[in-house]
Amino acid sequence: MLTLLFFLLLATATIGALVWSGIEIFRPKEDPLADRLEELQSSAMASTSRAPRRRGGGGALNNILYVISLFPGGEGWLRDTERELAQAGSRRKSGLAWFAILQYGFLGTLLTLALWLEWNAEIVQKMIGIVAALMLGWLLPQQVLHAMVRRYRRKLQEALPDTVDLLGIVLGTGLALDQAMFRVSEEMEYIYPELAGEFSTVVMQVRAGQERAKAFAQLVRRSGIEDIKSLSAMIVQSERFGTSLSQALTVYADSLRNRRRLRAEASVARAGIKMLFPIILFILPALFVITLVPGLLSVMQQLREGLGPR
Repeated sequence: MLTLLFFLLLATATIGALVWSGIEIFRPKEDPLADRLEELQSSAMASTSRAPRRRGGGGALNNILYVISLFPGGEGWLRDTERELAQAGSRRKSGLAWFAILQYGFLGTLLTLALWLEWNAEIVQKMIGIVAALMLGWLLPQQVLHAMVRRYRRKLQEALPDTVDLLGIVLGTGLALDQAMFRVSEEMEYIYPELAGEFSTVVMQVRAGQERAKAFAQLVRRSGIEDIKSLSAMIVQSERFGTSLSQALTVYADSLRNRRRLRAEASVARAGIKMLFPIILFILPALFVITLVPGLLSVMQQLREGLGPR
């Protein structure tokens, strides 16, 4: 009884820590300018060919990351996870540490649960349970992070046509590129907050002294979207050769709308195929039961009456 109570308390505390970690990762920032300048510094460090190894100190969260980096492959996992968190829209300095706490806490919880459930089982069954808990505890948070990256990219993709069109209109009024991007980010903040935040990041980086081409290259690396790569190349080439950017953005916005319409049509065309398997597995069996079973029962009743004693 005491063991069960201790396990329930441990599981409750672990779940609470996981929820708190998720809230801390994606909590809104209170100082946008400081966070953007800090991101600029971290991005510049990440862009080097060989990043410096982590050091201890600097708080409990940094010490956790340092301990993880000491394990084989830990430093590479931290870099990949930090890059994916940035691509998912979370760029807080403490986000990597909280995600590491979440992942290892979830892994430890599943491993403890597997050991508790398989405590009196045979050694083979116990090993299978431990391996399954390790795989699920490690892969599930990673898959959630991958899904968040895809969701963030999809939001950027959907917001791009309208935002590019508005940027072309604002540039046509005579504003400079940085002022126009900042103005667009303010207008789109409540409609498309993800892309507005990316535009604001680029503006802050340029104002902090970074080259515009490098700032847009980092935008492409963060987003991983081909349309944003084309937009960045268009803006950089227009600035280099002095061509009219407003007209080019208007044409490009029309092209983006056509692509968005084609993607929507493709999704509608695939909907029939996606609905095929649920129909076969869930709807058709129920339909067969509703239509055939009453007739079968009636036939069986008649046969029973016909074969009965006369």
